[in-house]
Amino acid sequence: EIARVIQILSRRTKNNPVLIGEPGVGKTAVAEGLAQRVAKGQVPDTLRGHRIVTLDIASMLAGTKYRGDFEERIKSVLKEVQ
Repeated sequence: EIARVIQILSRRTKNNPVLIGEPGVGKTAVAEGLAQRVAKGQVPDTLRGHRIVTLDIASMLAGTKYRGDFEERIKSVLKEVQ
């Protein structure tokens, strides 16, 4: 699965992999494995030097009363990772 994610990320277009599945099937392990390979430079040149971030949507939604609150949090995260 890690190799497949690397392959998708290396594309010029449609390069947004999504990991979905029941709890415990290994989604986090795939993401962590990808991060390890990036850190070790064991990825194609197009991915070298990039950083992997995790985003906990449940935490971002917690305490948001209005839609605008969540949008502001998303904007803040996007600003940070760019």
